[in-house]
Amino acid sequence: MDVSVTLWVLTIVGLAALIAVDFFIGRKPHDVSIKEAGIWTVVWIVLAALFGLGLLVFGGGQPAGEFFAGFITEKSLSVDNLFVFVLIMAKFAVPSQYQQRVLLIGVLIALVLRAIFIAAGAAILASFSWVFYIFGAFLIWTAWKLIQEARADEEDEDWEENKLLKAAERRFGVADRYHGTKLWIQENGKRVMTPMLVVMLAIGTTDVLFALDSIPAIFGLTQDPYIVFTANAFALMGLRQLYFLIGGLLRKLVHLSYGLSIILGFIGVKLVLHALHESGVHVPEISIPVSLGVICAVLIVTTITSLRASKKQAAAAEAAQGRSGGAPKDSIDV
Repeated sequence: MDVSVTLWVLTIVGLAALIAVDFFIGRKPHDVSIKEAGIWTVVWIVLAALFGLGLLVFGGGQPAGEFFAGFITEKSLSVDNLFVFVLIMAKFAVPSQYQQRVLLIGVLIALVLRAIFIAAGAAILASFSWVFYIFGAFLIWTAWKLIQEARADEEDEDWEENKLLKAAERRFGVADRYHGTKLWIQENGKRVMTPMLVVMLAIGTTDVLFALDSIPAIFGLTQDPYIVFTANAFALMGLRQLYFLIGGLLRKLVHLSYGLSIILGFIGVKLVLHALHESGVHVPEISIPVSLGVICAVLIVTTITSLRASKKQAAAAEAAQGRSGGAPKDSIDV
């Protein structure tokens, strides 16, 4: 898809305007209700759908199909980020009324860092087609790693700060409590960071780790930097509302890792086949409609099986609690 500089500028300005509106509406710290989160989640999904339809009208079916496949993939992979965001919020004991501001700024930092990743990835792929082999192998390895972690059935309830964040804390110091939405304060004559700034940086920089698999994954669906960037932007900007909307549902998606591993493995194979085709080897290539169908089917099946498994676990837990509730009176007295 041939994208002019003017279209790039208009797209970035449009996204900036949407972000500004989102920030203006939620500028006052408050607890986000399910209704508010649900409305904004629908708004961002509708905006993404309208953008995809615009690509369909002005660019044709190929760019539109690539955008929707990329958006759905990035959205599903971003749900996995929410598990870590929950841990970060708990570790820094972020007050509930400040969590929306933390997520907004954190996601903006993540979007800027991802844009850098996308630009670098596009430049590398344009110069060295053999990088597709590396991307494909990396995604297949990541898929296998996810399956191993899911089989281990070990929940990591702790989160460790990355080295960059620790260095910033040592260099500037951190206040011992939150000061509203302030990012810097004067303490004992020294300018120090507040926990609010630290947790924002934690959210933004931690997302870079997730970008290591999500960026190669979307490049496996399209090599158009414009589509890669816009799909990431729409997926990330709706992540804040999704955090509040399905926060309680996250624990019920017990098969999410299996679903994501299948998607990553599938895209990894697609990348390898594409690399072989580029090298002159006659192999079948997986089309965008097939990719979109597989991704949607995997997510639907994963969600259904996860909710069924969670329901069975809840029923088993209630049954066990009911049996323990029938203990002899003497043991209860003790």
